[in-house]
Amino acid sequence: MSSEPISEPDPTGLVIYVGQDRAGHWLVQDSRRTLEGRFISYAAAMGYAQAERGIYHASVEIAELPLTPLVSFAPVGRDERALPRAA
Repeated sequence: MSSEPISEPDPTGLVIYVGQDRAGHWLVQDSRRTLEGRFISYAAAMGYAQAERGIYHASVEIAELPLTPLVSFAPVGRDERALPRAA
């Protein structure tokens, strides 16, 4: 997919995955499911993953299967009481 380096496995066992969800959004998630980032491109996602790798002493892997977002992309429901009424 890219010639960017992928880090070696880390003894702590934490893995940061770069991949897409079923809708094609680029995601970065960790194996503990405590970190998630959403990006507009593979390059942006990989750059973030590599930076976080150093902070968390983790390895980075490309996800083989689609990732499931931890936070929904669905629009937030509107509270009709907050909408202005037509005169």
